[in-house]
Amino acid sequence: MAKGRIEHVNLTVTDIERSARFFSDLLGWHQRWRGEAMNGGETIHVGEDVTYLALYTDREDHAGQKKGRPMNHVGLLVDDLDAAESVVKAAGLEPWGHDDYDPGRRFYFFDWDGIEFEVVSYV
Repeated sequence: MAKGRIEHVNLTVTDIERSARFFSDLLGWHQRWRGEAMNGGETIHVGEDVTYLALYTDREDHAGQKKGRPMNHVGLLVDDLDAAESVVKAAGLEPWGHDDYDPGRRFYFFDWDGIEFEVVSYV
């Protein structure tokens, strides 16, 4: 059987600059690529050498999207959950759904466009 992994997740956001800066601060990522995209849009790939988020904008306001339409959440793994929560709060976003569970700890937040993220730590 072939083995695989998620290489990237493509998200439509209102402000790619703000989102790219936020995920770089939260996860220590860097900008891998930037360029024009379909429908007159623009994309920034921000991540690490193996995985990344493709942050796409069509320059429309996507605030208020509903959970689960079309995606439930994106899971982010960090080694320091408390430090990650500080970055989320500093960005003006509200962490919620804190839980200690086997095998780790987690919380959730919605970004400015209503995209839900789960931040988890297994240490």
